Amino acid sequence: MSKDITRRSFIRNTAMGTAAATFLQFPAHLIASEKNTRVRMGFIGVGSRGRLHMEEMLKRKDVDIIAVADPNSSSSGKALDLVRRYGRTEPIVFGNGNNDYKNLLKREDIDAVIIASPWEWHLPQSIFAMESGKAVGLEVAGAIKLQDCWDFVNTYEKTKSPIMILENVCYRRDIMAVLNMVQQNRFGELLHLQGGYQHDLRAQLFNTSPECCKGVEFGEKGIGSSRWRTEYYHKVNAEIYPTHQLGPIAVMTDINRGNRLTSLTSMATKARGMNRYVANNPDGGPNHPNAKLKFKLGDIVTTSLQTENGETIVLTHDTNSPRPYNLGFKVQGTNGLWQEFSEGQPDQGMIYFEDRSPAHTWENPKKYLEEYDHPLWKQFSKEAEGSGHGGMDFFVDNAFIECIKRKIDFPLDVYDLATWRSITPLSAASIAAGGQLVKVPDFSRGKWKTRKPFSQVFSFASKQ
Repeated sequence: MSKDITRRSFIRNTAMGTAAATFLQFPAHLIASEKNTRVRMGFIGVGSRGRLHMEEMLKRKDVDIIAVADPNSSSSGKALDLVRRYGRTEPIVFGNGNNDYKNLLKREDIDAVIIASPWEWHLPQSIFAMESGKAVGLEVAGAIKLQDCWDFVNTYEKTKSPIMILENVCYRRDIMAVLNMVQQNRFGELLHLQGGYQHDLRAQLFNTSPECCKGVEFGEKGIGSSRWRTEYYHKVNAEIYPTHQLGPIAVMTDINRGNRLTSLTSMATKARGMNRYVANNPDGGPNHPNAKLKFKLGDIVTTSLQTENGETIVLTHDTNSPRPYNLGFKVQGTNGLWQEFSEGQPDQGMIYFEDRSPAHTWENPKKYLEEYDHPLWKQFSKEAEGSGHGGMDFFVDNAFIECIKRKIDFPLDVYDLATWRSITPLSAASIAAGGQLVKVPDFSRGKWKTRKPFSQVFSFASKQ
């Protein structure tokens, strides 16, 4: 089957049958006219992450890439090379400085944009896009200020231009299988969940990754994300990248849809990993300026959250230490628990169900993950082959496009975006106050009480 999913094949493959729970599919009665078959796209920020999104769109026959905006000529050049490899019409490039993206957004032949720029640009570019009547797919990050989260919400409620947070980890195969278990009550009533961004990023943060160059530099001397991302480690002590871990947990616990985050407390360790990395690097050494620079971000930041419905959540940010990759998800309920290891492989981790497992004995999760493999992955695993991040990018970008075509709400909307991103400034306030409890604002302004849970908003049915 072609990776280019036409509108008809998508509808045919998701025809209604037996109801099962997911937040990623669309009710048949909300499917729009067949006339809405194409989406005209712009891209703001076409570095490595933006180009991964571009490639997903280049595979589709229902998307036209009209324009890209990026002040870095190298990035826009690589984006054009990518378009040529797919034999598609070259987009217009807006590269005349940092603000040329506004000219892209003024175009009337663009329906939607994906924004994958440095974090400090997320808010102004999204606001201008929504005010210009564009649907927005926004890459993940934490908010710079708490007010930013309200600005996202207020702009959406004023313009009604939809915005989706492109949190791809919500679509990871093992996590979606566990979501399927949660929604089928396999764990019983949920009690406690954990997630982390536990990923050694030091090579990327200091220009030493294989795809970059030699040196232990960042900022003006940096290349790629080290040019802007490392500065947050220098200046901010907070859970600076909360959505990979919180997103899947928020979906499982119906945050903003019958449940909400109420409070958090956050603590950080001392900051040692960045200096040690520079001091031990052959291109650095103990006398290198960056080996002596005072970095503010603690090597490990731990944030504990409480929900309205009584679950507790623990998030861990750990990117400055020598460690293998692992997001460290844990889902625990009254009937059992799941703990993942490594990078989401189905045979890695532990699982236990009181009503099914041998007494007091951990089981390998593979058989359960296969048994409860999410219907969406069962149907579209072939289409997702070769897509970024193990296929997750296919699903998040597909949801973005299909919602636009059907003119229905995004599954991960502005209230999710605001809530998840708010963890950064809220955790910063808690750490600065010695771990003091901080209230989480209700960005839905009470709508969480009546919004339907994820399992009812979107329904999925087996193939017929």
